[in-house]
Amino acid sequence: MPGGCSRGPAAGDGRLRLARLALVLLGWVSSSSLTSSAPSTSSTSFLASAVSAQPPLPGQCPQLCECSEAARTVKCVNRNLTEVPADLPPYVRNLFLTGNQLAVLPAGAFARRPPLAELAALNLSGSRLQEVRAGAFEQLPSLRQLDLSHNPLAHLSPFTFSGSNASFSAPSPLVELMLNHIVPPEDHRHNRSFEGMVAASLRAGHALRGLQRLELASNHFLFLPRDVLAHLPGLRHLDLRNNSLVSLTYVSFRNLTHLQSLHLEDNALKVLHNGTMAELQSLPHVRVFLDNNPWVCDCHMVDMVAWLKETEVVQGKARLACAFPEKMRNRALLELNSSHLECDPILPPSLQTSYVFLGIVLALIGAIFLLVLYLNRKGIKKWMHNIRDACRDHMEGYHYRYEINADPRLTNLSSNSDV
Repeated sequence: MPGGCSRGPAAGDGRLRLARLALVLLGWVSSSSLTSSAPSTSSTSFLASAVSAQPPLPGQCPQLCECSEAARTVKCVNRNLTEVPADLPPYVRNLFLTGNQLAVLPAGAFARRPPLAELAALNLSGSRLQEVRAGAFEQLPSLRQLDLSHNPLAHLSPFTFSGSNASFSAPSPLVELMLNHIVPPEDHRHNRSFEGMVAASLRAGHALRGLQRLELASNHFLFLPRDVLAHLPGLRHLDLRNNSLVSLTYVSFRNLTHLQSLHLEDNALKVLHNGTMAELQSLPHVRVFLDNNPWVCDCHMVDMVAWLKETEVVQGKARLACAFPEKMRNRALLELNSSHLECDPILPPSLQTSYVFLGIVLALIGAIFLLVLYLNRKGIKKWMHNIRDACRDHMEGYHYRYEINADPRLTNLSSNSDV
């Protein structure tokens, strides 16, 4: 027991000495850090400047954008951007660039290192795009959905979707393409066919052979080029509503064997011709929507009325009604029969066309005749003067002979004029 008591103070002294040694070491460390404070500050500022000079890390979000790595989404909406952000994160799968001031989309606008290999949905609607150049969407191998709606596209390159070199480019991965309300103002069309420009971009290089949904609504189309759908064999949904289409005579739907819905509402269709109805009837899965068209219920409507009564292709066909003539307005097409469908007793269209053509030819001949007269006016005037003088001399001779025959005193002189 006394031995145990003698160890207690010694153990306490040892702990005290260790504590004092620790305090001495702590003071030495603090003093050394104070003496080297200036150089450490300068090195820290150098490192900070070096870090700030480096490009943003791949996972960072572009300025003026909102990013969600969990949702793989980047939104740069209504930010007045004039070009596509250069620092898009490679994880982006859904990119929204709506409501900006892009104006021009150049070639390789989305080319990045590392590439945006997962970008599947791209929305550029309402960004005041006026020009999309060839190869603008190259190096986007996973792009499935593209929305260019509500942009005044005056220049749409034929190689917009096929790449800058259509001969060697792989087919576009696009499945859905929205081109609604992209018609430019009249003063920006540069005398080119807007319908032809859009058609050229859709058929170039067979790039869109995998496209399944195409929306072309509200573009004021007056017609569809003959082969605009020829290179879209995989199409399932075609939206042409709210245009100004007056006929589908020259459009072929024959190769669209997978087509499921065809929207033709709010156009200017007056009648469907037999060729169009036969093609639509031959498609196995199609559903056609024809509401709000100004159907003309005359003798040319007989075949269409008969087809509507038999087919199951047209959806909501009971709502279709006549718009012209006035006496047939709002009459349901399904309630009509051939006795209701009459044409006015006027010249047939072929004869009207013949008379119009004849009138144009006669007007052209008359104009040429007047032009010839005008160019030869001096010679004609001289010729007329000569005829006038000849007629006057001839008439004076007749007058002289009349005076001689009327005066009996000159009769003998006249008979002996050679004496």
